[in-house]
Amino acid sequence: MGWRGILGFEYGIVQAPLGPDISGPELVAAVANAGAIGFLRAPDWETPDYLRELIRKTRTLTDKPFGVAVVLEFPHEENIKAILAEKVGVLQVSWGDVKEELVQEAHSAGVKVVPQVGSFEEAKKAIDVGVDAIIVQGREAGGHVIGKDGLISLLPRVVDLVGDRNIPVIAAGGIVDERGYVAAFALGAQGICLGTRFVATEESYAHPTYKRKLIELDETEYTTVFGRARWPAPHRALETPFFKDWKSLPAHESEINQPLIGHSTINGMEKEIRRFSGTVPNRTTTGDIESMVMFAGEGVGLIKEILPAAEVVKRLVEGAKLLIHQQFGGPKSKEEVA
Repeated sequence: MGWRGILGFEYGIVQAPLGPDISGPELVAAVANAGAIGFLRAPDWETPDYLRELIRKTRTLTDKPFGVAVVLEFPHEENIKAILAEKVGVLQVSWGDVKEELVQEAHSAGVKVVPQVGSFEEAKKAIDVGVDAIIVQGREAGGHVIGKDGLISLLPRVVDLVGDRNIPVIAAGGIVDERGYVAAFALGAQGICLGTRFVATEESYAHPTYKRKLIELDETEYTTVFGRARWPAPHRALETPFFKDWKSLPAHESEINQPLIGHSTINGMEKEIRRFSGTVPNRTTTGDIESMVMFAGEGVGLIKEILPAAEVVKRLVEGAKLLIHQQFGGPKSKEEVA
């Protein structure tokens, strides 16, 4: 393994699962080929055959392992069966308790299990059922935010909780560059998980306007404006002009009975997008793109350009090594730290 590798991967860098289909096969394969951990996002409905196609398409683009993520809030049993049958490298789960039976079933299939947690209590439950690593999400993260506390306070508590168990702790929330990578190390993490930074890559399936807004805008807000009827979970979104106009939307309002503002093809399904829908625009989306939600983490202001995913990984690794050497007198070369 190379510098700071975890879970058998070369690097301790994780590309977060980007819903609903922003982290598709092209992005996940590019991340995997660069030595990091890429995650497909399973659809939010049972469609095991389509999910198998996604996994197999990704395998035509890389011979490296990768993962699939499942949101437990939505129907998922058949999708998980397909994931385990395909023997992907990692199953990532969030928004629900990971059960010991699932962990054992996954391990029997040769699949590692990595939950994303947003609290100390969730982390404790995950450790007790024998997971392989834990992603700790702080409130700074973009998209639907399970994190209840800031990363800088929650992360070291979970690190201390894990203790000397062989369970890598991965930091998520607001990290976009090598400074965040090194800061996560200082807090005890063995890896980092990035979402917004990988949305802003050449291979992501995000709409070009969404990517452009990630470069142009630098403010986000933790809100409940979007997608209240479908998934009333808190989320962090870009402060676009549309959002600023509607950020005080009354609590009783939702996307139901709102005007139709666009259409998307999402995981092979044609979908209508109404105002205040919680669906970000992908490459297929048509309509009033700038009135759609655009999820982003607090670190978005540090993103200045759209890059190939491999370049993101390279800059994170090389930048972190150089920063440690310059600021702390640590080792500089890959050979010194491998």
